[in-house]
Amino acid sequence: MTRARMQFRHGARDEPEINLIPFIDVLLVILIFLMLTTTYSKFTELQVTLPTADAERARDRPKEVIVSVAADGRYAVNRKAVDGRSVEVLTAELSAAANGAQDSVVIVSADATVAHQAVVNVMDAARRAGLAQLTFATQSSQGSDTR
Repeated sequence: MTRARMQFRHGARDEPEINLIPFIDVLLVILIFLMLTTTYSKFTELQVTLPTADAERARDRPKEVIVSVAADGRYAVNRKAVDGRSVEVLTAELSAAANGAQDSVVIVSADATVAHQAVVNVMDAARRAGLAQLTFATQSSQGSDTR
């Protein structure tokens, strides 16, 4: 008995190829997305001079509450001096000035040299009083030196 040998042909095996084109496309999309969403800022070179702006004339709003902040940190709400500098006192004054109208606009008119914390206190007091609309008054930069 002879055994017959079966020979199976092993076809030429193609080496699997990795198609890199879709991979490169995805990487480029990710790179573009990162470039567009990343903000670059150099805090060491930041020079800020506030507040000046070129804006249209302010419109008269019947439901506005004007908060003035003096250079030494004193507050006035609708030209009435506020006794104290705490956020709680300022919140009570803003609530009284708004007369319960939640759609009142708070206009912050702060001195350019006032401490940043004083303006943040006004923003916090407006939030606590339920006044969501807040804007800042600036002076026109016409005729001023803008270096």
